[in-house]
Amino acid sequence: MARNKTFRFEQNKTADNVIEPNKPLFEQIKGKWQELFFKNNNPIVLELACGRGEYTVGLAKNFPDKNFIGIDIKGDRLWKGSQKAIEEKLTNVAFLRIHIEELENYFAVGEASEIWIIHPDPRPKKRDARRRLTSPRFLSIYKNILHNLGTLRLKTDSTILFDYSLELFQSPLLQPIVKDLTYTHDLYHSPLLAEHCGIQTKYEKLGVAKGDTIKYLRFQFEVNSWDNEMYKG
Repeated sequence: MARNKTFRFEQNKTADNVIEPNKPLFEQIKGKWQELFFKNNNPIVLELACGRGEYTVGLAKNFPDKNFIGIDIKGDRLWKGSQKAIEEKLTNVAFLRIHIEELENYFAVGEASEIWIIHPDPRPKKRDARRRLTSPRFLSIYKNILHNLGTLRLKTDSTILFDYSLELFQSPLLQPIVKDLTYTHDLYHSPLLAEHCGIQTKYEKLGVAKGDTIKYLRFQFEVNSWDNEMYKG
């Protein structure tokens, strides 16, 4: 296993589609993704905690007129998405190796148009609620890097995470910034399934085979209505 990881890390070092520490673009890329990496003005879509990058690669194939960036701290997982994108000859795909907390160091205000959060760690214990990727402190980060009316999407098999997120997004304090909230507790029996282009992660496939119900929501951020101090919890 250690040998496999070493091999993958070495390949990441030479992969043009992986942006990580000790590569020149790593320190230069903020606010310049279209200029320095993608060489176009197409919208930028992020997949957070992307793991193997199934969605990053899958969406890039379906939407060649958009740029997709998978973000994760696990280099051996990113390697899988990176190599798949290379095999598919996809030039609208990048992978960024950072912690999600660091997003604002690598994206300028309004630089992203959309964020996908696909089967993140649900952090089911109450004491870990602050670490959930839909918690207020992360929402504050997302609002800074998304342009006005940017879209956030969440897909999960965790009832705890989904109910927590839905309650938060429907709370009175967030009503000024949450627009067009749409959701389903059973994605596979919903018209919203079409939005996923048939893409499944490895673990989603296993879960569906066991009978797990997949939940999904999306909404738009009206960023200009956000009070910076309102939700730093």
